[in-house]
Amino acid sequence: MKYLCLVYGDERDMENMPDGECFDYVEALQKAGHHIAAEALQPVHTATTVRVRNGKVSITDGPFAETKEQLAGFYLIDARDLDEAIQIAAKIPPAMVGCVEVRPVRELRP
Repeated sequence: MKYLCLVYGDERDMENMPDGECFDYVEALQKAGHHIAAEALQPVHTATTVRVRNGKVSITDGPFAETKEQLAGFYLIDARDLDEAIQIAAKIPPAMVGCVEVRPVRELRP
């Protein structure tokens, strides 16, 4: 089953996280057959929020919501169940300074 692991944290703390640790973890996930995709995101000030209401597009600079912790990146993994997904998420390096939200992917039906 697919799970999305959303990495959140204070951007200042995330800046101090060595990229090499994340690269190494992705490599370990690949070897174990759990890796589907993973990416880090640019800082929150680069975000743009798009809304469509009554056919009208509204664009706002910045993230969807102001929070103490920002979305910093994601890992899309394949895991047997939620317990295994949590074990994998607990080893994501930024979890040491932020948090990781684990959510099952919902398959869309035609």
